Amino acid sequence: MDLVALEEIRRLKYRYLRCVDLKRWDELAQTLTDDATAAYGTPALGTDVALTGRDEILAFMREKLGPEVITAHRCSQPEIDVDGDRATGTWHFEDTVIATEFDVMITGCAFYEDRYERGADGVWRISHTGYERTYEAMLSLKDLPSFKLTANRWS
Repeated sequence: MDLVALEEIRRLKYRYLRCVDLKRWDELAQTLTDDATAAYGTPALGTDVALTGRDEILAFMREKLGPEVITAHRCSQPEIDVDGDRATGTWHFEDTVIATEFDVMITGCAFYEDRYERGADGVWRISHTGYERTYEAMLSLKDLPSFKLTANRWS
């Protein structure tokens, strides 16, 4: 078992999620292969999302998760299998999304199914990431008169 590769892949996934939450799009780009794909199955968007290529994934993130959207992503319980310079991973995933312009909070759970590739430079990157929700809950913040949001904002 390649314990170094396992730790590098764990750190890669954590970095991916941190960059999404902090809206560090240039750093997020470094976690993906050029031809990466993504498939996000989330009822809140009305349809499953299928994206091809790093640029398309980043454009989607910038558009859907702009400064008016606050996110908190957590993943755990990684099941990672390494085969040379390729690997697969399944992760338990929970998130909270607060869309301030719509006064809505979404929370949910899923299992990420990822594929990874180690490049010629020795760095692991995500070649595919995606999930299907096991549940998603949406609630109007207008219905919560005591709700008060204090958060950092990103430009």
